[in-house]
Amino acid sequence: MLRRSLVVASLALLLLAPAAAPAAPPLKVGTFAVDATPPVGSPLAYDPTKGVAHPLACKGVVLVGDGGPVVLAAIDWIGVANDGQREFREAIAKAAGTAVERVEVHSLHQHDAPAMDLSADAILAPHGIAREFFDAPLARDLIARTAAAVKEAVAAARPVTHVGLGKETVEKVASNRRVLDASGTKVEHVRWSATKDPVVRDKPEGLIDPALKMISLWDDETPVAVMTFYATHPQSYYRTGLANPDFPGIARDQRQEATGVFHVHFDGAGGNVTAGKYNDGSHENRQILADRVKAGMDGAWAATVKTPITSADLGWKTVKVALPVDPELDEAKLAETVADANAPIRSRGRAACELAWIRRCKAGDLIDVSALKLGRARVLFMPGELFVEYQLAAQKMRPHHFVAMAAYGDYGPGYIGLESAYPQGGYETGHHVSLVAPSVEGVLMGAISDLLTD
Repeated sequence: MLRRSLVVASLALLLLAPAAAPAAPPLKVGTFAVDATPPVGSPLAYDPTKGVAHPLACKGVVLVGDGGPVVLAAIDWIGVANDGQREFREAIAKAAGTAVERVEVHSLHQHDAPAMDLSADAILAPHGIAREFFDAPLARDLIARTAAAVKEAVAAARPVTHVGLGKETVEKVASNRRVLDASGTKVEHVRWSATKDPVVRDKPEGLIDPALKMISLWDDETPVAVMTFYATHPQSYYRTGLANPDFPGIARDQRQEATGVFHVHFDGAGGNVTAGKYNDGSHENRQILADRVKAGMDGAWAATVKTPITSADLGWKTVKVALPVDPELDEAKLAETVADANAPIRSRGRAACELAWIRRCKAGDLIDVSALKLGRARVLFMPGELFVEYQLAAQKMRPHHFVAMAAYGDYGPGYIGLESAYPQGGYETGHHVSLVAPSVEGVLMGAISDLLTD
């Protein structure tokens, strides 16, 4: 009788005990790659396309976990701005079955590559200016093909079990382009991507983020996809008329070819960073710089530490911000320049871009700033040609996490400096180059802080 009572009591305890929580489903990952090479005659950033030195690509990953899919795309174009961003992200979101806020389109900012600003193109069209700066049919074809590839990537997404995190210092590539005078208050030299003057090249390297960050996704022991992040302007030399992804794109492609692992590369906050200290513009330097970046990729791979991951480890957060407009921008004068048939054609094109930006801001259009959470990794997705200080500040905010940054998202605002940088002078903070006011620092640093609070 005693034994029977014990059995009944045990069964009762089992029935009363809470059921074990179901295991979180696996995280799934899909990949996509679309040719983004322009045809002969289509405009690059500064010249018509004469040929192709190395194909351009639009590549990305789709992450399927808690919430709707997250789509992260990087394109070998100089920039995607204004309605170009809107149309691109909306098409991808529809194809992926997700919200626009969960889609990122970033450029690598190569200069022998096209630009996409469908707002500026629409402003120029009534004045008979078409395919001088932007190839709208090419852009919309690329958008459509990318959306179709994303749809396939979602359908084919495969489970992954681990995330890998690694980083490595890249040697002799990045240098700060703003060389200050002895007082530290004014820009004395601008160290361009290719710097001929040996005196300027020999100045100290300056403030950079030397680390290349790598995030890899694995199905047990099989690597499925890699994303890398490194902050520098990507130019070795340009204005050749030959489309090419320059040294970061070459490093990415060579790494993928050597390993067979799908590879997406993002440009970090490199607005005030170039290869100018280590590059005099000699053509052989393109491969030398590519080799150095690839060495950083190889080192980050070797240093990778893997940890288990499920769909519950995926998080996404977006903050909408209103960036302050440069007060020197005059809407009426810009419209006059666009309409002036006697004005230089490049002045009219630049005015159209500025006019698109100021009208957008006046209409109350906000920019999305987002953060990906992937285990202990945090990746910030930022607009414009962002100064490296934003990236370094984000890392300091979360020193015990793996923090990476992709800039060159919405290209509409142009360069984005620190408040203290604007009175220092220099190219990057000049009017018509940076289309935002110095108070932009407070807006974006606040957004970064919000995004890193979880």
